[in-house]
Formats: sequence, C-alpha cells, structure tokens
Amino acid sequence: MLSSCGVWRPADARKVPVNANERVQKNMNEGRGFRLGTINKNGGDFMFASSNPMWRATMEKLSFAPLGVVDYGGGIIITDWFSDGKSTEELKIAVRFLTNEIRSDAIKVIIHKRECKTFNNCVINELNNSTNNEIKFAILKKAAEIETQDISKVKEEFGEYKIPGKLF
Repeated sequence: MLSSCGVWRPADARKVPVNANERVQKNMNEGRGFRLGTINKNGGDFMFASSNPMWRATMEKLSFAPLGVVDYGGGIIITDWFSDGKSTEELKIAVRFLTNEIRSDAIKVIIHKRECKTFNNCVINELNNSTNNEIKFAILKKAAEIETQDISKVKEEFGEYKIPGKLF
C-alpha cells in the first residue's frame, strides 16, 4: 500500500548533524533552507513591487511627475507629459527595468521632449544627455539606501543569517 509513496531513505548519522540548530545551519549553507520572510532562491525568485528596492526608488524619484503607465509585470514606468508651466516644452520620462538587481545596467531611462507651436503642431524628440544618467544614478543611489534599510530591519528582527543568493 505504501509502495507508491517512494523509497524511504534513512539519514546517515555521520552526515546529518544530530543538533537541530546545526541541521538548520547546514541546510541554509547548502541553499535548501528558508526562514519566514525570505524565499529560497532555488525554488523561484518572487519579487513584488512593495519589496523591490529599484521599483520603490523609481516611484519615489518620479513622484514629482504625473504617472501615465505603471506596469510592474512589464517592468516599465512612464510619466505623463509634464512641464514647469512657463514654456511650451513638455517632458515624458520612461524607466525600463532590465533586472531587479541594483546595478548600473539594471535600468534604462528614456526622456522625450515635446515642443508645441500650436495645439496640433508638435515635435517630439528623444533626449540623450546627462539628465538621463542623473535620473538613473539618483534611482540607483536611492535603491541602494532602501536595500540597506531593509537589510538592517531584517537583521534586527531575525538576527544574523544567510539569505540564499544574497551576501551580507
């Protein structure tokens, strides 16, 4: 009756520590363990917008502009057209997420400028200047700060332990 459940393999006492804390540490070191509040990297990488430092930093840095498209699943945030109200120029900023990691190649910032002479007579150009990099590095800096704060909160709550795939 139990033959369909698989083969029972008793643990070798020479390879498996008897102490529960040592077994937990061994499993964590091998990447097989988890604690509440973390997700085992070998089982999948689940990130949600509220826990992703890059996403949170971008939302904070673009809070001055009205948002047109916000798609976490698609990895893009696009502002609506905005201006300072003093000129006929308007800007639109798009941030594409290429990875969840905090790296210089993790996001791409695209800025478009629209100049309108009349309501229907507008010219739209993509800007490639230092502003793109300034926004990108401001987001990366803020994301690093958010991640550092998150790590210190986890350490305060759970103490020192290894999260698979993370070094701290």
